[in-house]
Amino acid sequence: MTQDEAAAVGPNETDRARDGLRDILPILIAAAPIGLLFGALCRAKGLSILEAGLMSLLVFAGGAQFAAVELWTYPVPVLTLVFSTLLINARHVLMGASLMPKMRGFSLLQRLGAFYFLTDEAWALAERRAMRRPITPAYWFPLATMLPISWIGSTFLGAWLGSFLGDPQRLGADFAFTALFIGLIAGFWNGRVTGFTIAASGAASALTYGLAGPPWHVAAGAFAGIAAAYLAARPGDETA
Repeated sequence: MTQDEAAAVGPNETDRARDGLRDILPILIAAAPIGLLFGALCRAKGLSILEAGLMSLLVFAGGAQFAAVELWTYPVPVLTLVFSTLLINARHVLMGASLMPKMRGFSLLQRLGAFYFLTDEAWALAERRAMRRPITPAYWFPLATMLPISWIGSTFLGAWLGSFLGDPQRLGADFAFTALFIGLIAGFWNGRVTGFTIAASGAASALTYGLAGPPWHVAAGAFAGIAAAYLAARPGDETA
């Protein structure tokens, strides 16, 4: 590559990295109170500040972590926690499959690294970007790698503050996780099929949560949403 070509590519890659940081910034702000909530919930369940922080550092799976804390008792039900984590995180298989065709510019090593940092938020933002332009490593990695910093840091802080605040649910802070995903879903609204998918997924998840409890509501919502999207879509109708 000549110097002129490098100069032309450089700003382009810089712009893509800046786009990734710009897109994830609102999520970083929204994720902070959720991390605080998770840390406080861990303290309420008897975990230490270090144990709460290490869970976010080593597991880094928000939905599965909340489910694990909800199921946390003494003695710890290890098999139940492992199974629930596996069931909840199985959605990453679908998210990865949906992103793969849009990452043609990634090397094998870059793809493996990219999926290591895969989260619901990074997936949603990348899918939205793919509607307009290609997903590149320069865009993905600033987008995906910043969220762990916010999540892990706020978990430690929440665990520390939890010893002073007590049960965070009395403050209504537990709605922050739901509010974040409502915002992400709103960005995908695309008409009739989207409406059917959200309604079916939400209804199945709520019903299963009431009848069977976690983590079954996650799988029920996912399968109901997939089925509703398939049934509601018309042949050749990609924008319904």
